[in-house]
Formats: sequence, C-alpha cells, structure tokens
Amino acid sequence: MSATFEINQRPLGELPPPEDGEKVSVMRRRTRQRLSARGLAYVADEAVLIVSELVTNAIVHSGGREITVSLSLRSGFLRIDVRDGVPSFHARPKAPRDADENGRGLVLVQSLAEEGRGAWGVEDAGATTWCELRLAAS
Repeated sequence: MSATFEINQRPLGELPPPEDGEKVSVMRRRTRQRLSARGLAYVADEAVLIVSELVTNAIVHSGGREITVSLSLRSGFLRIDVRDGVPSFHARPKAPRDADENGRGLVLVQSLAEEGRGAWGVEDAGATTWCELRLAAS
C-alpha cells in the first residue's frame, strides 16, 4: 500500500486545521483494511498506532505540503514508511515529563518496535520516518 495526500501549509507552531487531522483517521482505516485483506490482522493494532503517530508527527512538525504512507512486506517484517519530504533532525524520541500533554509519539513507536522485535529510524536526513515489525512465522 502506498498513499499520498496533501496537507495545508502553515506557519511553524500553528496547529493543523481539522481537515489535516482527518487524514490521520483515513490512513488508520486504510492500514487496517489492507493488513486484514492480506491476512495480517494480527499486527494491525500495532501498525495502525504506528501509522497514526508517524502521520501525526509529519502533519504537525514537518512544515511540508505532502505526505506519503507506504506499507510493504520485507523478509518477514512489515515496514511502515511515512515521508513528508522535509529534512529534519527532530525525529528522535524525548522522554516527556509527566505533565506534558504531547511528545510521547516517537517513544511509543520505539516501544512498539522493540516489543515487536523490530526497529525504527529516519532516512533522507529525517524526511522519512520508518518502523518495522516482525511478522509471525508461518
């Protein structure tokens, strides 16, 4: 699966409009549908959460105009790529304080990748964030 959608350009620090947030829901639904259709429903909950966090980060922090979400199967792993096309070095998890209302997304992605015996990272100087989850052996 690969899907590309546009987002509204806005000044850094300004919250995205509701229509951009709705695209996160669309990507979650598409992810679940595609994985279920391929007999991979058992990994859908984790994948949907990862897609949600990575797409939200791209919308909120990239300053870009277009996001591409790709799911692929590679050597026993489900790979999720979210590309916003904007180089950034902010795609690193930071330990949020208890009172913080946000800032847990990449920590969650890292935790899910580790629990799923996978990995995550950034490519293209931060323009793409990816995560891999190990699939069950058949």
